[in-house]
Amino acid sequence: MDSLIGRPLPPVTLVLGGQRSGKSAFAEGLIEAHGPGTYLATALPGDPEMAERIARHRERRGEDWTTVEEPMELARALKDHAGTPVLVDCLTLWLANLMAAGRDINAETRALTDALAGLAQPVVLVSGEVGQGIIPDNPLGRQFCDEAGALNQAVAGCAQRVVFLTAGLATLLKDTQQKDQSQ
Repeated sequence: MDSLIGRPLPPVTLVLGGQRSGKSAFAEGLIEAHGPGTYLATALPGDPEMAERIARHRERRGEDWTTVEEPMELARALKDHAGTPVLVDCLTLWLANLMAAGRDINAETRALTDALAGLAQPVVLVSGEVGQGIIPDNPLGRQFCDEAGALNQAVAGCAQRVVFLTAGLATLLKDTQQKDQSQ
């Protein structure tokens, strides 16, 4: 499904996948095919291992990207960075930040989907698919899975294109632009 790279971007693309599935690199390729982009990074370097992951992502992207660290205020940040293609990486880290801060997840999800509906530039959002793993053995883990599933469904509902990554291979799940062009 590398044929998606270079294809015109719809207003909203959601890239889903499990850990280490290749979703971030794939999403970066989507944006890079359309010129320089803004990278809205939601990760917080809470420990040395996470700081190293963030450093590897930055190194892979290179200096053509404008990187904005935004762990919480995604809806506002999307509006603030209109004009260039935007990559949000990633929604599940954003969700974890919101949960840790005790924020209203439903209100934040609505604010995000409302912001996505009003943007002129293309946005690619990366999110972890947590629904294919084991059921967590604790209430917080189960709540996170429930909230992540609801968030992914809400964003997929307003996205024109949804792609699922497994082992670096992309599977197109939804493409309303392709359908519109064939009519």
